[in-house]
Amino acid sequence: MRAAAADVVGILILCLASAAAALDFKYHHAKELEEYLRGVHAAYPSLTHLHSIGRSVEGLYNFTLILKNVFSPSPLKGRDLWVLVLGRFPTHHKIGIPEFKYVANMHGDETVGREILLHLIDFLVTSYGRDPVITRLLNNTRIHIMPTMNPDGFEATKMPDCYYTRGRYNRNGEDLNRNFPDAFENNSARIQPETRAVMDWIKKETFVLSANLHGGALVASYTFDNGNPVTGSLEGYSKSPDDDVFIHLARTYSSNHASMYKGTGCDSRQTFPEGITNGYSWYQLEGGMQDYNYVWGQCFEITLELSCCKYPPEDQLGKFWRDNKVALIEYIKQVHLGVKGQVTDKNGNPIPNAIVEAKGRPHICPYRTNEQGEYFLLLLPGTYVINATVPGFKSMLKTVEIRDNTGNFSALKQDFSFPDVSDKITSRVASCPKIPLYQEFTRASAAVKPTVHILVLMTVMLLIFK
Repeated sequence: MRAAAADVVGILILCLASAAAALDFKYHHAKELEEYLRGVHAAYPSLTHLHSIGRSVEGLYNFTLILKNVFSPSPLKGRDLWVLVLGRFPTHHKIGIPEFKYVANMHGDETVGREILLHLIDFLVTSYGRDPVITRLLNNTRIHIMPTMNPDGFEATKMPDCYYTRGRYNRNGEDLNRNFPDAFENNSARIQPETRAVMDWIKKETFVLSANLHGGALVASYTFDNGNPVTGSLEGYSKSPDDDVFIHLARTYSSNHASMYKGTGCDSRQTFPEGITNGYSWYQLEGGMQDYNYVWGQCFEITLELSCCKYPPEDQLGKFWRDNKVALIEYIKQVHLGVKGQVTDKNGNPIPNAIVEAKGRPHICPYRTNEQGEYFLLLLPGTYVINATVPGFKSMLKTVEIRDNTGNFSALKQDFSFPDVSDKITSRVASCPKIPLYQEFTRASAAVKPTVHILVLMTVMLLIFK
């Protein structure tokens, strides 16, 4: 009997795995998307964790929900914002293992990213234990995948269309990629439920690297999307303190994509050398998600424009997956760039909220350790001085030689132990004020203060328009 029962269980597991792997190249609407994610989690429970980080604006307006709302003062619930987490420890953060995320479909009518992330999930779970590279990647990285940030917008877009539709926006008519707090100016847009859910998600997790997937162009765009003279906007380029890292990240994706690296764009009027661009150089954007991730979330994020047509026909989805497959994997590996470690007191207890940054490139919102005293800094190979600071105590400096460890799936490890600090320092303070941060030169990071030629140019302009 026991043997027979075991056989039945084994057959069920194989059936679930087959169902999870049977992913067609077609568009998956809300119900189908949820069913697929639930099927993957059921087939691979030890490798995946499925959860919703919040809900969208619009409810699933069926008869049952309408009746329920008539007899209840509570509003209709929106659609779930599903996230599938993959890794050796999918349910929780593990010290030393970096957190990575992909987010797609924040513009509901930009659909390619939504579908290729489902195929990425399929590829990862079916390759684990078979492909040594994917196995090591999942053993050493916690990967979060959100196929759609704007499920309402997708459902409002009824058929393939290469151009803008009303589905771009959420149910309240808001552009979610103009809806985040902005480091350069006061964003007057009312924070939407989808945006708030992502902000809370970023605050909860220790994300190190991310990308958001869009359509309508073919390019990898990097922060800053907004700017002012402090960051070089007078020259048409808004430069972050980690500009070298961002260029590398964008190039990593572009060079591994089937054609993005050619830089030809979508028509003769628009070209992108090497298939990359600074966001501000392309066009200025207020309230964007990638800038928010970098400034407030301590997470390096780039924007991937993956298709000239926003909502292409289904028969093209297979090619889009093949074009992006290698790039998606190679980009995830970059989460292991640079240096990581823990900051502890004399008793070995973690110190949260310690500032840890590379000397010469401080961030406008200082990068701080999490509750486990961990820090992760993405840095290109080279020699750096890492500065760890605990408020009220003398800073510690350590020189490190960083190599490219992405192939080894582990950044350089460098811990800091403060012998004069006791375990009494456990409180976590706000890492950054919720106001525009680059309004005055005195508030700007030393790493992004204007150069002499910019200051001269600004002086000349002031004299001309005086």
